[in-house]
Amino acid sequence: MLSNISYRYKIPASLSLVIVVTALAVAGPLISGANETTKRDLVDHALSLGKTLAGAVQPALLHDDMWQAYEIITTPYDRALQQRLGQPTIVVVDAQGAIYVASDPKRFPATRQLASVGPMSAKLAEIVTRPSDAPVVLEDLDPKLSIMAVPVLATDNTQLGTVILEYSRDLYSQRLLETIRKVAASTAITLAILVPLGWLWGKQIASPLLRLSSAIRQVAQAPAATVAFKAPVGKDEIAELGATFNSMVDGLKEREALKEEVLASERLAAIGRLTAGIAHEINNPLGGMLNAISTYKRQRGDAPSFVDRTMSLLERGLTQIRGTVAALLVEARLESRALTSHDIEDVHTLLLPNVQGKHIRLDWQNSVTEPIPLPSTEVRQILLNLLLNAVEAVDERGRVVSAVTPSETELEVRVENDGVGLNDNQLQHLFEPFAESRRKGKGLGLWMTYQLATQLRGRIEAQSKPGQTVFTVKLPIAA
Repeated sequence: MLSNISYRYKIPASLSLVIVVTALAVAGPLISGANETTKRDLVDHALSLGKTLAGAVQPALLHDDMWQAYEIITTPYDRALQQRLGQPTIVVVDAQGAIYVASDPKRFPATRQLASVGPMSAKLAEIVTRPSDAPVVLEDLDPKLSIMAVPVLATDNTQLGTVILEYSRDLYSQRLLETIRKVAASTAITLAILVPLGWLWGKQIASPLLRLSSAIRQVAQAPAATVAFKAPVGKDEIAELGATFNSMVDGLKEREALKEEVLASERLAAIGRLTAGIAHEINNPLGGMLNAISTYKRQRGDAPSFVDRTMSLLERGLTQIRGTVAALLVEARLESRALTSHDIEDVHTLLLPNVQGKHIRLDWQNSVTEPIPLPSTEVRQILLNLLLNAVEAVDERGRVVSAVTPSETELEVRVENDGVGLNDNQLQHLFEPFAESRRKGKGLGLWMTYQLATQLRGRIEAQSKPGQTVFTVKLPIAA
């Protein structure tokens, strides 16, 4: 059953239970100690009174002065002590066990044998008639009474008699109940303070576990990229568990991102193979038709006719189709000439008319200073395609940033614009041919750029938000 209870309640309840058990465990010894203290206090004060009375009645017993003895035992003693111990019944018996005087003459008549008063008195008489020079505490004769017997000794330690004190245990019970009430009250106040604090503390301890449990459920139900868990600070087991979980989530995020890249690459590769196959099938008859039109025009001579105009129109249409098909057949033809700084500047020159026409601010950065072993034609085409797209994306007087930065291992081409940006759907299908886009053209420029970068063993990435779109191409440099 306990395994089915949430730690949200189990930990606070456990702490609260520990607090309650601890408080009760402390209260028990306190009550027990108070009980022993009360009993010892009663016995000590009673024995003290008994010794005082024994010393006081000694002369009366020696001179057989019964009235003096009676006055001694009935004279009020210390009021504070009387209030503390209650009014005892005092009986003085001689050495033979006969009652000499008593504070309650009706119950204990003078001159009668103590053993004849009652069964309890018989046992008491048997005890007090034994020669003894030390007081005796009797707790077992009567459950309602505490009895103390103090011998009355002569100067030669001869036992002249015994002073017997009977105390009712009601006062003792009242003091014990009062002590229990005080301990119970203080325990209740302590529990009223500590149990809520323990509950709150337990909830605070359980909170990281509950948040971790929720995050684990999110991992099972949603992509790792949407999972967020703030691990507690510290070096305890929960903090280490949280840090391990975050490391696991980071690994899952990397795997999901890699999976997305692989799926995108496979999709683009499949599209590329499909379009290449279609393009080849179209290009073969297309070339034959264009050759036939060229042959016809040469044989007809220079005489214009309606057929010639029709053939010219047909030729322009077929040429446009061939241009589209050629874009689908992009292949990186590696050149022997390495990329130089002049190649990058050539792109700048080609782009200037487009930039000036829209009054665009172009931030140009060309960090190529030495020849780089990369095919110049393909790199120029990649940079030009990205810049033309950026120019089309910005409004009048917009801003375009171009940065070509080489390192020892790769060449980075970065193009940024401050246009409206692309939505998630456009980013997902950005490098597919004829992808739906707000840009003009056939939708092949970015696909061609992707194909060129892939064939050069590089990678291309796009990030976009309102007011900023960044394309980054990284091409590895061969040793």
